[in-house]
Amino acid sequence: MAVADVKPPPAAPVVERQTGASMMEQLVPEITTHALSYLDYSSLCRLSMTNSLMRKAANDDNAWKALYHKDFTLEQDTMTPVNGWKAYYAATRAIMNVNAQFFNIIRERSLPAMSLFWLNADYVKCIHATGEHFSGHTAVIQGWELAFNMEQGVDFQVRDVRARVLTDMAWVTMKADVNIDDEPFYMTNVFEFHNGRWYMVHHHSSVMLGDGDMVE
Repeated sequence: MAVADVKPPPAAPVVERQTGASMMEQLVPEITTHALSYLDYSSLCRLSMTNSLMRKAANDDNAWKALYHKDFTLEQDTMTPVNGWKAYYAATRAIMNVNAQFFNIIRERSLPAMSLFWLNADYVKCIHATGEHFSGHTAVIQGWELAFNMEQGVDFQVRDVRARVLTDMAWVTMKADVNIDDEPFYMTNVFEFHNGRWYMVHHHSSVMLGDGDMVE
């Protein structure tokens, strides 16, 4: 047989690959979204800065919805955020941090910090668990001054925190315990957004007795 008559073996099939693409980037969108649901807030933000494909995946609304349900308690089950779940997650995270700052101010009994924390307006109101009611910025801060002078430092253990955030208003409901043996405080904090930051405009604290009666 002549050498020219010998046929070369068939070439191996060519597998198409995306040049430079990672295995994560080659997954179908549904699997990618499911995988991203296991990431925390910081990891999801870092992932969005790697490249355009991962930025698109990390900005997917379903991924942020899953993260919201993992990190926060939803105040309204049927809610659909106007600006998407990523924006709503960021807004909820911000108001949760502000709400935590309120309790840090109480623990430190810092009257200057409390004064700056409240919106300087006549319509702000504060109702303490003792039943004392204060209206207007000056009276509200005087009420906190009385509380700080009369009480020892209080370390609230906050639980069952739920937040609802609108464009320029938010409210947070929660239970707060001082001692395990005492009845919990039921609290509502209302905030308004002014000049780039959140201010408290209303605080209501009540003690729920064992028989279900509420003391204001």
